[in-house]
Amino acid sequence: MKNEFTPDYRNIELAALNFKAPRLPIYEHIICIELMEQVLGRKFGGLLYGNYSDKVEFFRNFCEFHRLMGYDSPSFECCITGALVDGGALGAHKEGAIKDMDDFRRYPWDEIEERFFTFFDEIYRALAEAAPAGMKYVGGVGNGVFECVQDLTGYINLCFISADDPELYEMLFRKIGEIMYRIWERFLAQPYSDAFCVMRFGDDLGYKSNTLLSADDIRRLIIPEYKKIISLVHSKGRPFLLHSCGCIFGVMDHLIDAGIDAKHSNEDEIAPFPVWVERYGDRIGNFGGIDTDAVCRLSYEEMKEYIHEVLSKCDGRGGLAFGSGNSIPNYVPVEGFLNMNRIVREYRGDALPAAL
Repeated sequence: MKNEFTPDYRNIELAALNFKAPRLPIYEHIICIELMEQVLGRKFGGLLYGNYSDKVEFFRNFCEFHRLMGYDSPSFECCITGALVDGGALGAHKEGAIKDMDDFRRYPWDEIEERFFTFFDEIYRALAEAAPAGMKYVGGVGNGVFECVQDLTGYINLCFISADDPELYEMLFRKIGEIMYRIWERFLAQPYSDAFCVMRFGDDLGYKSNTLLSADDIRRLIIPEYKKIISLVHSKGRPFLLHSCGCIFGVMDHLIDAGIDAKHSNEDEIAPFPVWVERYGDRIGNFGGIDTDAVCRLSYEEMKEYIHEVLSKCDGRGGLAFGSGNSIPNYVPVEGFLNMNRIVREYRGDALPAAL
């Protein structure tokens, strides 16, 4: 029996705008390529690093995996940290390129925008060409202000800077905000931006019990930079989704005031998904649902009970897109992912073959 799922990106678009979609959309922030290859039974990840034709073929496989799994909209973004000169203090745990004001003044800030489009323009063109009828992407330009700053300073050194040089501390967020705005402005002016139905970046502001910076610093230095980009996205008629991990209740109202349309990420130790829906579902869409740890550990029947309980608590609410509360990295068992996928799709009424 062939799976004839037909994607319709308007479902995820409606969820991001906090409406109830005709079909409950399923959503993932990231799914590792290795898992996609196992499900499809073929290797294709390396094609992303080939020529333009290879990149198009990569995205044909990428989109076919998501169609087969019942997604209306795959997630994809190219990250600003990949274009930073001497970055990697966050992503690769390198020594930070900026430790003091002299480093800040010497840093080649003007190179970042051009590097971004030199590195990633062809990828964006390829993903737009490969998208099948009815499917558009969630994503755009990856990384938020906090992650970009950390990638140049490191988190611990950033905390030292906040105490030792408050002027530099503030300048870092403003400068990154300016560069992010220019990149987003240029990205949204390209024809390939029409391949995205929901714009998004991720900026992990918290951990299990609090925010990583003070709530006041986030309100003063980070959220105003978000607001400029969100307003730009809205001016193009697109909703904006924020992915942010951690306990960020202390800044949620301010994030909503800045204009986010939807938010993703939940971890049961912080608050189960229905808590986010109850607190904020009257104002924004909520994406997520099952703790990634549960995807790793639960049996099929245990996971079915978990998912049905979460969805029953959210019954009748708009703005929902269901999936893991974080992502599907390479340590998630394929069986766990497929169980989650089947349970949600059966819940929403998909006619599925005996084995996907």
